[in-house]
Amino acid sequence: MPEEPIANPGLPPHEPRPTDVDPEKEKRAERQVAALFGLSAISTVLFAVAYFTLDVGDNWSTFGSLGASTVALGATLGLALLFIGIAIIQWARKLMGDHEIVEMRHPAYSEEEDRQRALADLKIGFEETGIARRPLIRNSALGALALLGVPAVVLLRDLGTLPGDKLEHTIWGRGGQKITTVVDGKEVTVTVPLMRIARDAIGTPILASDLEIGDLVNAQPEVLFNPERYYVDPSEVEGINLQINKSKASLILLRMEPDDITPGKGRDDWDVNGIVAYSKICTHVGCPISLNERTTHHLLCPCHQSTFDLANSGKVVFGPAGRPLPQLPITVDDQGYLVAQSDFTEPVGPSFWERDYDRDRFGDDD
Repeated sequence: MPEEPIANPGLPPHEPRPTDVDPEKEKRAERQVAALFGLSAISTVLFAVAYFTLDVGDNWSTFGSLGASTVALGATLGLALLFIGIAIIQWARKLMGDHEIVEMRHPAYSEEEDRQRALADLKIGFEETGIARRPLIRNSALGALALLGVPAVVLLRDLGTLPGDKLEHTIWGRGGQKITTVVDGKEVTVTVPLMRIARDAIGTPILASDLEIGDLVNAQPEVLFNPERYYVDPSEVEGINLQINKSKASLILLRMEPDDITPGKGRDDWDVNGIVAYSKICTHVGCPISLNERTTHHLLCPCHQSTFDLANSGKVVFGPAGRPLPQLPITVDDQGYLVAQSDFTEPVGPSFWERDYDRDRFGDDD
């Protein structure tokens, strides 16, 4: 056996803990640890109850501006973790083995004998935890730790619900529809004008003749700025409704040489003398995009570098996006303003589980 590099200073005599010599105190400590794990489990359940019973806008006057939901969720989840921590500390201090040991520093590479000794020590350590012979602690600990998965599952709900068909329709589709409305006190059926394309922020409709080769314009439907022309109650394009309609209907207009366009199947009449319109929302995770490479007609998403070819049905040429940009079929009205022929023919926005993409219908022939 190799000599020790320094003399072993020795250890003070081991002093047994009260739980080592008094079976009653040992049992009491075991019940305390199990109770702490139980309190953790109760706190986790209360977290789930608070999540589903308290609204975000609820307030408790006792906490001033802090919302009831925020306080309840933070307190219950914090207590669940705190009780588990205290229980483990009590378990280690009062019931696990507490024999003092000294281990000399060994070479970086362990001999086989040392490895076997380490495995034996691990086995002894596991046995000293008493988990095998203390089913009350073992079961309560497993229960508390298992329930900690509940907050994670519950909070997944805040990621939002699946959009269903909410992205399949935008306010562009209102143009050209026949609707029943009240005009001069009488109920009449009218045809909504085709939706004019307006400049973002200022809301002025866009003449096709105003755009030159290489121009890129951020656009919105005119109805968001002039609801009366499209027989829309102004309240339908205000507040949260305005934000929802604006986010789904956002457009990119780009004018290029007509000969540069390779129209997809069924899209021969979707542009106006080289002017094309595409959704501004990336089909990867929904970032707004408008970085244009003028010579290639490629549109780059700044978030994850997905790149779309606006001269070829918005197909993906680079990056993680899995679907082309939705293209809006456009034409001009009798005054020369750009208008939408119809709504988008596919869902706008990022990919999601329920979304289906028909390659034949949308022109991906590769």
